[in-house]
Amino acid sequence: MGQQPQQALTPAFSAALGAIAEAVEAGAGLPEVARACGRALDASIAVVDAASRVVAVACASPEDERAVLSGEGGSEQSDLTVSGAVVGTLHFRERGEPNPPDLVRVVGVLLALELDRAQGPERASEAAVRDLLDDLVSRTLTDRENIIARATELGADLTAGGSVVVARAVPQQPEDGDWPARVLTVAERGARAVERTCLVGAVELRPGGESIDVDGRERAGEVVVLVPGSDGELARRVIGGVRRELEAGLPSFALALGRSRVASDPADLYRAAGEALLAVNVAQAQGELALNFEETGAYRLLLSSMTDNPVELRSFHEETVAPLLAYDEQYETELVRTLETFLEENGNVAQTAQRLFTHRHTIRYRLERVKELTQLDVSSTDGRERLGLGLKAMRVLGIVPPHGPASEAGAETGRVPSADKDR
Repeated sequence: MGQQPQQALTPAFSAALGAIAEAVEAGAGLPEVARACGRALDASIAVVDAASRVVAVACASPEDERAVLSGEGGSEQSDLTVSGAVVGTLHFRERGEPNPPDLVRVVGVLLALELDRAQGPERASEAAVRDLLDDLVSRTLTDRENIIARATELGADLTAGGSVVVARAVPQQPEDGDWPARVLTVAERGARAVERTCLVGAVELRPGGESIDVDGRERAGEVVVLVPGSDGELARRVIGGVRRELEAGLPSFALALGRSRVASDPADLYRAAGEALLAVNVAQAQGELALNFEETGAYRLLLSSMTDNPVELRSFHEETVAPLLAYDEQYETELVRTLETFLEENGNVAQTAQRLFTHRHTIRYRLERVKELTQLDVSSTDGRERLGLGLKAMRVLGIVPPHGPASEAGAETGRVPSADKDR
């Protein structure tokens, strides 16, 4: 053990360590510090930030870089941590004899500090954008001149108002690292490729200032894109750019996007955010990738309830279809899906059964269960209207019903004896 420090402190290593110190002291930047660290370790290295962006590389070739990042040929990786927070990852592959672990750790600490320092101004800018967007959508900031002044400081001209795009990406499998940061990075790249002055932030949308949760789980924040100006065509191209980048960069995520109309007055941008949120909720509920507010049909009538009185909207949802969601969640049934299909088929049991590949007896059984749980009869006009509005409230609130096999008592997975079939 006494030989290891002596071997490490060779003239060549001392010179390499001095080069690291000089790069840090001179403010040469993360790429130069990374190259000095690579020389000190006699290793190929790549630094990846918390948003999975490769921010510095010291490799012999593009093929070497690919191998280091993919973990080939003995490549290793370790977290870069500052004050207990992971700020990135160090990928490295040693070319010669293995370095002492403590030496690798020291180099990692230096890279972590440099990475954290380099991202300081970027984080400050991100925080300022996020604060502005949060103040706008929550109606904390309503003064027109103040809105324009704060946006101008961030490089956006809101004199003529703007429009809002909301993007939602939900992982369909366990994701490592800070995946919400990756979603933000990818969405921002898509938006700014079309219009560089877009303001993009991960903001938790709270209609009317209320936080919405489903079964005790608070909804994750969405990515909000504020597109400056009165050009609706520009906003259309921005949502297209965001969509393309999300599809390419997050192939394992379920995506939904919504776009508002143009708000010509900056003081009305909170309502534009509500329109985009409604659009993305309806898109997600209907299984569509992207939806404009103008395409939401009758859901538009619920916008004022969502933005100005979400408590009342949630109360109506709880009085109508919420018991069905709870039942489906507990018993893995499909009461909500059956009700949706039945209403879409104008109350036709046979067509509902055909669409759901289920026997008509099973559909009738489920509709009776709907009546028992909600005290609303789908055979009456009032019952259908209230349940239909309850389903719309569910979608506007962004509540996604569970879907599972029809296994409730009496359904028998959609199979009934042939003697019981309707004629």
